[in-house]
Amino acid sequence: MPFNVFMSEKPFLIAISCSLLIQLLKGFAAFARHGKLDFRRFVRTGGMPSSHAASVSSLSMAVGLKEGFSSALFGVTLFFSLIIMYDAAGLRRAAGRQAEVLNRILDDHYSKHKVGEERLLELLGHTPFEVLVGAVTGVLFAFIWY
Repeated sequence: MPFNVFMSEKPFLIAISCSLLIQLLKGFAAFARHGKLDFRRFVRTGGMPSSHAASVSSLSMAVGLKEGFSSALFGVTLFFSLIIMYDAAGLRRAAGRQAEVLNRILDDHYSKHKVGEERLLELLGHTPFEVLVGAVTGVLFAFIWY
């Protein structure tokens, strides 16, 4: 399949559009909260809702609508979507919590020794609620687009 044909496929476009929209919304929400534009927030992980969950659930829904919900492709897409959502709420969330603890240890150590520090990124994963909201958003996004 030529690249331009692949890029015009509706499920792919829905997933990319959903992910970009969620990231834009999170970036502008951070701007509204803090009064300054942080361009890193447009590409950073974590926060409400999960753009990973939204994009993969919109992809699964779009594939289901296009190929049928009993198709093998929908099953594969759904399986990988569930893995990604589990990872976002489980593994990456745990890594973020570990970074938070390490940063507290570093703060304590460096405040006493006056040594330069490099902080770890703490907002890596999502709460299960953030993943759920992202998944519902993605399904609705795909359903509306289709």
